[in-house]
Amino acid sequence: MKTISKITNNIAALTSKVFLIALLFFGATVVNAQSINSSLGTLKQINAGLLNVGYTEAGPSNGTPVILLHGWPYDIHSYNEVVPILVSKGYRVITPYLRGSGTTTFLSKDTFRNGQQAALASDIIALMDALKIDKAIIGGFDWGARTAVVMAALWPERLQGLVSVSGYLVVNLEANLKPLPPKAELGWWYQYYFATERGKQGYAQNTYEFNKQIWQLASPLWNFDKATYDQTAQSFDNPDHVAIVIHNYRWRQSLEAGESKYDSLEKRLAARPTIKVPTITIASDFDGAYADGKAYADKFTGKYAHRILKGIGHNVPQEDPKAFAQAIIDVDGFGKK
Repeated sequence: MKTISKITNNIAALTSKVFLIALLFFGATVVNAQSINSSLGTLKQINAGLLNVGYTEAGPSNGTPVILLHGWPYDIHSYNEVVPILVSKGYRVITPYLRGSGTTTFLSKDTFRNGQQAALASDIIALMDALKIDKAIIGGFDWGARTAVVMAALWPERLQGLVSVSGYLVVNLEANLKPLPPKAELGWWYQYYFATERGKQGYAQNTYEFNKQIWQLASPLWNFDKATYDQTAQSFDNPDHVAIVIHNYRWRQSLEAGESKYDSLEKRLAARPTIKVPTITIASDFDGAYADGKAYADKFTGKYAHRILKGIGHNVPQEDPKAFAQAIIDVDGFGKK
């Protein structure tokens, strides 16, 4: 048994070294090798657009592609139990780390660390191009849901279906300048914190505890353990994590500018375009008064369904993986009826 263990450890060490050498070869910033849950499939890297993207892949290569997008402060492990369900149904499932997370790094040290919505959505289109995927079902929550909806709005021809937790999350900078009722403002406390230099430094110094608190606040009934959180927390060690997070929230408040190359895309998004792609939206306790979906139902003009999950917080795919996976399967069926 000791011999087998030694061999296993040697293989793991060699794999880690090869991974880091590969990152150096492709010009990416080196990050710590990530240990991933085996249920997600194989961890791979590919140059796509501005990034060297870390992603997992599972399922048959000829299966219908499904791309699952995580939010903040989460990572690909939100889909630990979703992926096996979809693979068992014959789907090819790809789960990428978004920019600033996990093993996804920028190809150039000079690229602006931009967290605006059009940049993140462009990343996933570039990933699809690199993987030669013409069309896919896209599902996500939090930042991942926003990215998926933006993709559906700007590049509907690339989506076979859409699953979005919390619905139509496209950022409208002008609307974001208007104040909300006090209770709603209280819920966004961290956005105001991030607007300050103190907040930027505080997040950089206390990332682990800060994000753990967000998990607890966003999913108060989810009794996750330390191992579950730590599996995701390693992805916060990405060298660009703090910069991307801070820019994302400051950009939303018009406190920092985006990049001019995305201006035309943001102008289209500011018009609040409707989504024609077959869609299922999911609401949970996190959505509060908006859980019925009525506030955004008219933004989805294709085949559409809305589902409400009781007793579930913001991290829907990890808290109720069966419901999330079923939504992916069902939205795929929309286009086949």
